[in-house]
Amino acid sequence: MYNYDTVTEAVQGLRNRSYTLDFNLQENCLVCNDQKFNPGDFEIVEVYRFEGNSDPADEAVVYAIESKNGKKGILVSGYGISADSMTAEMAKKLSIHLKPFV
Repeated sequence: MYNYDTVTEAVQGLRNRSYTLDFNLQENCLVCNDQKFNPGDFEIVEVYRFEGNSDPADEAVVYAIESKNGKKGILVSGYGISADSMTAEMAKKLSIHLKPFV
């Protein structure tokens, strides 16, 4: 796993390693180029969590995603106050890879 100081560095680093697609989170799936990916259709390969220094709205998680059909991309999602709404199944899929800060 790599170390990144900012969301921008994480996104650029993943893009340099062929995670070039942009995934967007919907309530029960990920979407990319009009294609939907249910929780069973993709794996989370890497996760990077960032906390805002002074503004909780700056909190974000960057996911490296690989679909079962070989598409590789990035999902950037807020958490805490700025968290996106999603189904319990999608929340479980995304949160299982998050490790709490110590």
